[in-house]
Amino acid sequence: MAQPVIHLRQHGSALSCGGAHRSLLDALEAHQVPVEFQCRSGYCGACRLRLLAGEVKYHQEPLAFVGRGEILPCCCLPVDDIELEL
Repeated sequence: MAQPVIHLRQHGSALSCGGAHRSLLDALEAHQVPVEFQCRSGYCGACRLRLLAGEVKYHQEPLAFVGRGEILPCCCLPVDDIELEL
Protein backbone atom coordinates (compact mmCIF):
# COMPACT_ATOMS: atom_id res chain seq x y z
CA MET A 1 0.00 0.00 0.00
CA ALA A 2 1.33 3.43 -0.95
CA GLN A 3 2.11 5.97 1.73
CA PRO A 4 -0.23 8.97 1.87
CA VAL A 5 1.13 12.16 0.34
CA ILE A 6 0.79 15.50 2.13
CA HIS A 7 0.41 18.37 -0.34
CA LEU A 8 1.29 21.77 1.08
CA ARG A 9 -0.52 24.43 -0.95
CA GLN A 10 1.44 27.51 0.13
CA HIS A 11 4.82 25.76 0.07
CA GLY A 12 4.03 24.09 -3.25
CA SER A 13 5.55 20.83 -2.06
CA ALA A 14 4.49 17.23 -1.49
CA LEU A 15 5.72 15.07 1.41
CA SER A 16 5.28 11.41 2.30
CA CYS A 17 3.70 10.26 5.54
CA GLY A 18 4.99 6.80 6.39
CA GLY A 19 4.48 4.17 9.05
CA ALA A 20 7.28 5.59 11.19
CA HIS A 21 5.25 8.72 11.88
CA ARG A 22 2.96 8.56 14.92
CA SER A 23 1.03 11.63 13.80
CA LEU A 24 0.74 14.11 10.97
CA LEU A 25 2.66 16.57 13.15
CA ASP A 26 5.54 14.06 13.39
CA ALA A 27 5.57 13.72 9.59
CA LEU A 28 5.61 17.50 9.09
CA GLU A 29 8.45 17.88 11.58
CA ALA A 30 10.41 15.04 9.94
CA HIS A 31 10.26 17.05 6.70
CA GLN A 32 11.30 20.21 8.59
CA VAL A 33 7.97 22.00 8.06
CA PRO A 34 7.50 24.46 10.92
CA VAL A 35 4.18 23.99 12.73
CA GLU A 36 3.16 25.62 16.01
CA PHE A 37 2.28 23.17 18.76
CA GLN A 38 2.23 22.95 22.51
CA CYS A 39 0.79 19.63 23.62
CA ARG A 40 0.81 16.78 21.03
CA SER A 41 -2.35 15.39 22.65
CA GLY A 42 -5.21 17.37 21.11
CA TYR A 43 -5.82 19.49 24.21
CA CYS A 44 -4.68 22.97 23.24
CA GLY A 45 -5.38 23.40 19.53
CA ALA A 46 -2.19 25.37 18.85
CA CYS A 47 -1.31 23.16 15.86
CA ARG A 48 -4.69 23.68 14.14
CA LEU A 49 -4.42 23.55 10.33
CA ARG A 50 -6.91 23.90 7.48
CA LEU A 51 -7.53 20.65 5.58
CA LEU A 52 -8.34 21.50 1.96
CA ALA A 53 -8.70 17.98 0.57
CA GLY A 54 -8.56 14.38 1.76
CA GLU A 55 -9.36 12.75 5.06
CA VAL A 56 -7.58 12.16 8.35
CA LYS A 57 -8.23 9.69 11.14
CA TYR A 58 -7.78 10.66 14.77
CA HIS A 59 -6.04 8.12 16.99
CA GLN A 60 -7.22 10.23 19.92
CA GLU A 61 -10.27 12.49 19.71
CA PRO A 62 -9.14 16.08 20.19
CA LEU A 63 -10.47 17.91 23.23
CA ALA A 64 -9.69 21.31 21.72
CA PHE A 65 -12.29 22.91 19.46
CA VAL A 66 -11.87 21.85 15.83
CA GLY A 67 -13.90 23.86 13.34
CA ARG A 68 -15.26 22.67 10.02
CA GLY A 69 -12.39 22.10 7.61
CA GLU A 70 -9.77 22.15 10.37
CA ILE A 71 -7.61 19.38 11.83
CA LEU A 72 -5.20 18.96 14.72
CA PRO A 73 -2.14 17.26 13.22
CA CYS A 74 -0.80 16.32 16.68
CA CYS A 75 -3.32 13.49 17.04
CA CYS A 76 -4.25 12.34 13.52
CA LEU A 77 -2.84 10.66 10.43
CA PRO A 78 -3.92 10.95 6.80
CA VAL A 79 -6.22 8.19 5.53
CA ASP A 80 -5.20 8.97 1.97
CA ASP A 81 -3.52 11.86 0.15
CA ILE A 82 -4.34 15.21 1.74
CA GLU A 83 -3.86 18.88 0.96
CA LEU A 84 -3.16 21.40 3.70
CA GLU A 85 -3.27 25.18 3.55
CA LEU A 86 0.31 25.44 4.73
